[in-house]
Amino acid sequence: MAKRDYYEVLGVSKNASDDEIKKAYRKLAIKYHPDKNPGDKEAEAKFKEINEAHDVLSDKQKRARYDQFGHAGVGGGASGNPFASGNPFGGGFNYGGQTFNFDFGGGGLDDILGNLFGFGAGGARRPQRGADYQTSVTLSFEEAIFGTMKTISVEGKDLKVKIPAGIDDGMSIRLKGKGGPAPEGGEKGDLYVRIRVKPHKNLTREGAIILSEERISMVDAALGCEIDVETVDGKITMKVPAGTQSGTPFKLSGHGVPFRADGDRGPHIVTVIVETPKNLSRKQKELLEEFRNSKKRGFWG
Repeated sequence: MAKRDYYEVLGVSKNASDDEIKKAYRKLAIKYHPDKNPGDKEAEAKFKEINEAHDVLSDKQKRARYDQFGHAGVGGGASGNPFASGNPFGGGFNYGGQTFNFDFGGGGLDDILGNLFGFGAGGARRPQRGADYQTSVTLSFEEAIFGTMKTISVEGKDLKVKIPAGIDDGMSIRLKGKGGPAPEGGEKGDLYVRIRVKPHKNLTREGAIILSEERISMVDAALGCEIDVETVDGKITMKVPAGTQSGTPFKLSGHGVPFRADGDRGPHIVTVIVETPKNLSRKQKELLEEFRNSKKRGFWG
């Protein structure tokens, strides 16, 4: 289902002020808050949608990216993204033959109750299963983007784990039957591998989007230039048009994070920061003064 426009969600215009956005959010948040609508799934969904819209439109950088690129510019739950959400009682989702979760919760609600009281479906007592094990693995930023194989040690015997492309910090992989041994007649427990991702020195991530900043001089911003941008795919030359303002975002399609099994990737968004020169020489000051005076006379239109 396609996402609604965030301005439409809050009922404000695209040129709404920060104060107008804040007031609209508060009004709707009060109306659809779960405490005022207990058990109302529709109100709960609207409350979540309102919060998502406010999170983007109340942040200047996110709002600028949304205005230029739409939902793709803010990582708005890309369609088909297996890492976009998870059910804490549903055992996560399956991807590439492995199950992924956002926490160390095991299977469904029946499993939780069964583990507590020793009963399976229909109330029949079932054999006890082995204990679940927990461990963690640390990935580089690039390994999390492109996927890798990791070898972990469980009670002294090595186990290879496939890390799929696009996994994120804080997720966990559930390896069924790789946990503790069970009493006779029972099944082995599961192994949960917690994912830790090292931060990158220049790049950050929001869902399927990679973000970075590039600094250019005032002259390059005024006249236009080409710059080399660091991406996870290596250096890419990006054209900066004449007259670029500081804070302008540029989209590099297909250089972000894989979000589907077929390899589709989000964008890499580069925000250009225009640096104001310091410690100018006398000649440089004279040139800038001449430029300022020419603008006052209307030479530049």
